[in-house]
Amino acid sequence: MATQIENKPLTDGQESVAESAAPVATGSAAFQSQYFLRDTAAGVITGAMAIPLSIGIAIMSDYPIKVGLATVVFACLVGWINAWFKPGNYIGTPGIAAGLAPVLALGVATFGVQNMAFCIFLTAIMQAIIWKFNWQRFLLVAVPVYLVEGLLAGIGLKILLKFSEFTYEIPAELVTEGTFWNAARIQMTAISAVGFAAFVFLFSKFKDTQPAIPYFALIIGGVVLAQFVSVPMISVEDVPLELRLPLPTADVTIMMLVYMFFFCAMLAIVDVIEQVMSNAAIEKIDPLKRKTNSNNSLFAIWIANLGSSFFGGMTNLDGLAKSTTNKLAGAMTKFSVLIVGCVVCFFMLNTQFLDYLPKFALAAIMMFTGYKMIAGLVHVTHYGPYALMLALFTGGLVYKVGIFEGMLIAMAVHGIIHFLVYTKHDNMPGKDVVKRYFDNLKRDSSSNLQ
Repeated sequence: MATQIENKPLTDGQESVAESAAPVATGSAAFQSQYFLRDTAAGVITGAMAIPLSIGIAIMSDYPIKVGLATVVFACLVGWINAWFKPGNYIGTPGIAAGLAPVLALGVATFGVQNMAFCIFLTAIMQAIIWKFNWQRFLLVAVPVYLVEGLLAGIGLKILLKFSEFTYEIPAELVTEGTFWNAARIQMTAISAVGFAAFVFLFSKFKDTQPAIPYFALIIGGVVLAQFVSVPMISVEDVPLELRLPLPTADVTIMMLVYMFFFCAMLAIVDVIEQVMSNAAIEKIDPLKRKTNSNNSLFAIWIANLGSSFFGGMTNLDGLAKSTTNKLAGAMTKFSVLIVGCVVCFFMLNTQFLDYLPKFALAAIMMFTGYKMIAGLVHVTHYGPYALMLALFTGGLVYKVGIFEGMLIAMAVHGIIHFLVYTKHDNMPGKDVVKRYFDNLKRDSSSNLQ
């Protein structure tokens, strides 16, 4: 995904054409009365599409579904308020991210869900430091895009395989002892296959016009089918949302705090890089061709992360899938994001309606999400064979070894390879290699999105 803006001098004729072709964007980024109806309709559509996606991400993260929805609501509110003062992008829709779901699940498994609020708080503080010094300019240079794509591909494979289990799951009363593939399970697998195929077909047909249609069709079709066929349904635990200080529990050791620090650093960096990459894409699809300010977007992210840590929430960023849906649904300002938050808030407060969502429908959505993350490796091909090999290597490490360890190993291998190429092939002294790296970091970061 492109994250660089090429600066080339324009001739006088080209400048006049560019000035006449570029639309002039005026008015508030948060609300404009002439777009009220458009933004409201777009928010309703995007909010409805965001609900099953958020449920799946919460499940993958090992978080309560209600907490995931609450995070989306809070992030939307913060994003809209921030647009009045520090607009980052203009139609980006915040929420919990599929790319961070296994990372959060790793945190839950390692530190316990009771310590995750402290981890999110620490992550937000690190992101605040990145925002304060505008270090997002350097991250895409220090951590190559193709390495991040490999990370996301490994995570996508985890998501795809995790939710593939839902495609053949059957209600407990239909399980036959001694026979795994009974008639009910075969029927469930066939239903899941048809549902997934229908979703993919509809997405390919409407992805450039109304990408929310496949989500609506799959969910409505699944709800109707569940009235006639016994299929497993989503169960939402109505957990209480309580405000409390995000502090670690008393049994956390010094070594665990050190591990938490490095875990949160990785989480903060991946979250920021994903946001910067999303901003580059959101800028391209903006209906009024408005420029994004990635650092302002990071301000909204760390504020939302900081706030969500006080109710045990998750991390957030402006997801590209929801943002694209928001744009194609007609959104013009961040008021649409406030409507998204209202729609999600309704279901957060009325979780009994979510019990009508079949698991096979959710599986189709999340498996497709995982596939799209893996397919992102196609973007790496234009960087050359080395980048593709490193991305595949990173994805394999993330899947087999773990997200945190895999990312560290891949970055170490990447650094060692470059160091050896410069010192052995180019006969450059090691000190000059390090100096060249930091010089390139300063030079290349100046062309990133500001």
